[in-house]
Amino acid sequence: MKKLIQIAERDNVAVALHPVHRGETVQVGGVSVTAAEDIPQGHKIALAPIAAGAPVVKYGYPIGHTTAAVEVGAWVHTHNMQTNLSGEQAYTYEPDVPVVTAVAPETFMGYRRKDGRAAVRNEIWIIPTVGCVNDVAKKMVRDAQDLVTGSIDGLYTFTHPYGCSQTGADHAQTRKLLAALARHPNAGAVLVLSLGCENLQHDQFVEELGPYDEDRIQFLTCQDVEDEFAAGRALLERCAAYAGQFSRQPIPVSELVIGMKCGGSDGLSGVTANPTVGAFSDMMIARGASTVLTEVPEMFGAEGLLLSRCVSSEVFDKATAMLNGFKAYFLSHNETVYENPSPGNKKGGITTLEDKSCGCVQKGGTAPIVDVIGYGDAVTVHGLNMLYGPGNDLVSATAMAAAGAHIVLFTTGRGTPFGAPVPTIKIASNSQLAAKKPGWIDFDAGTVADGEPIADAAKRLFELVLQIAGGRCSMNEQHGYREIAIFKDGVTL
Repeated sequence: MKKLIQIAERDNVAVALHPVHRGETVQVGGVSVTAAEDIPQGHKIALAPIAAGAPVVKYGYPIGHTTAAVEVGAWVHTHNMQTNLSGEQAYTYEPDVPVVTAVAPETFMGYRRKDGRAAVRNEIWIIPTVGCVNDVAKKMVRDAQDLVTGSIDGLYTFTHPYGCSQTGADHAQTRKLLAALARHPNAGAVLVLSLGCENLQHDQFVEELGPYDEDRIQFLTCQDVEDEFAAGRALLERCAAYAGQFSRQPIPVSELVIGMKCGGSDGLSGVTANPTVGAFSDMMIARGASTVLTEVPEMFGAEGLLLSRCVSSEVFDKATAMLNGFKAYFLSHNETVYENPSPGNKKGGITTLEDKSCGCVQKGGTAPIVDVIGYGDAVTVHGLNMLYGPGNDLVSATAMAAAGAHIVLFTTGRGTPFGAPVPTIKIASNSQLAAKKPGWIDFDAGTVADGEPIADAAKRLFELVLQIAGGRCSMNEQHGYREIAIFKDGVTL
């Protein structure tokens, strides 16, 4: 059994694919290393002496520096290393844009909308414009499940606490995010549910929404009717009549948009699950499809793995503005830019933000970065897109759905049950998690730690994505786990 992996030739640490016991001698990178202490799975072991203050190198990049001298075979973690990160920095565009070899796209069984867009689900969505009608929306969903017949895949609502008592950018972000969800092709029909006196007024929402199909999107303001449930039922029947006319048909994979996210990461995430998603992303892009990489704070320290792949100086400038803009956001709130990783990440073997980031961006594969899009904006360029959003699981997954992602791939080493508005495929970085939580996990990438080539794992993932795009339910869908979270930064009135 292979126990250690040296990810890049210049790394001075290796990662334990399986626990290594004190006194155990293990071969890695052409040398023998004897563990000076127990090394937990996912954690780092020194391959060479590292002087105090010297860089710790993993993924071929510095992920921090030692706070004390480290001997060969020692455990390298929070007790003897720390981050190099501080604040904003200057970036220089040094393009090294890879060439993608095109591959003819396979097809999946999806839905073709009247405006020509593809979808992987044909659902009815109720979108509240304000938190005051959340429970009304929930009751409407419970009472109208009989409408889920024929080709209609489900009826759902996405509640949230906003839409009122917000000002400025927060109000604009809520409005933009909810309108983007209303446009999502996985929603065959939509009921936009308002109260009537909130900040997010009906006319504002319609203006944000832009041109829309009046048969597909219905509106109800509860204060304008005597019985909101009777009025809502009538509108949902209209939604069902409209959505029910769609049926599955073969659609090229090139029309898919796939979001890529990680959460509850461990030391194997950047070795197994994230590189598998990266290889999958490369496969999709070769077929003309689009993938979305977000979690901007989890790019800090890993910029060297991304920025040279920007297809132009304009895209590079947008990417660096996004990175430094997010750092400024942190600093404006008197927060350090490196207030990460989480306690669970650290327990799983991730020590610094650079360590986490270098593993996180493995999901982006090797393809060129074609565009950088803002929060609530839609993907418009085929290829690998970067999206403005935080690391928070619910907020960033919601942002990817709003950007048009049909499906979100979610890698995890610790496990999580949540789901976004779209199918959310959970990918375990270690096989122990996949075995322990079969009700959460859709795909086991821990097999890579036991020798499965990443390319083979990516092909398995590709087949699963096509199945789920064609109607197979992900675990979050089976359990009804679907929710949204909206990015908030300002005052609550």
